[in-house]
Amino acid sequence: MTRIAQIRSLLHAAILLAIVLTALAASAQTIAVMPVNIFLPPGEMATTISITNKGTAETAIQIRAYDWAIKDGEDELAPATALLVSPPLATIAPGATQIIRLVLRQTPAAQEATYRILVDQIPPASSAGTVRIVVRLSLPVFAEPAAKARPAIAFHLERSPNPKLDPKQDELVLVGVNTGAIHDLLRKIELTTRDGMKLHTAKGASPYILANSTQRWPIDLTGMTGPLPQPGDSILLTAQGINTPIHEQVSLAMAH
Repeated sequence: MTRIAQIRSLLHAAILLAIVLTALAASAQTIAVMPVNIFLPPGEMATTISITNKGTAETAIQIRAYDWAIKDGEDELAPATALLVSPPLATIAPGATQIIRLVLRQTPAAQEATYRILVDQIPPASSAGTVRIVVRLSLPVFAEPAAKARPAIAFHLERSPNPKLDPKQDELVLVGVNTGAIHDLLRKIELTTRDGMKLHTAKGASPYILANSTQRWPIDLTGMTGPLPQPGDSILLTAQGINTPIHEQVSLAMAH
């Protein structure tokens, strides 16, 4: 091996070693939160969550409460004034658990109130050659109204241009309009076309549809060979809600 080849070989080895050491030094702060879905039954004004430090070093956390709404299929968060968290900052020793108290300042009236709790793990300052990975957890909070409520969802399909896709290709979206006073959560959403093709929602689509809101679920068209449904076409929708299964025909209308 020539001197230049030896130098190149040693350089490649050094680079590989640096990559391996960096990967080994990457430190994901490890916390566990219970519960991950928080429910406040009618009349209940407070609850708690527990945050456990699963790591081997002390860790700091920050907890914030946000009002949670959905608009055009996207989550909207705004700092909450009706839900308080205590303490908002804490330091947790290895293996220890911190209890966080959530307190409502007002009782939901006719409609369920929805919030999200963001739990951020504050990483320590990184030392040379160490990568710190920031952990953020987002927990839904549902405060039920005093009156008994149920979701009431009407579904339809829309086709509309999507600038992220081929300009010649429309996207297909399942739209749910919930006029009920409480949320629902849909799993295993499936659309069956007249020719028997099975379509599912795109990865990462939120399963929640909140009270008095509209949710949009983009449909994954990967592998679809036939034409998209036309206005007036009817497609079978099946899904599993929180309490009841969904099995109904939905029609397609052009988006406005």
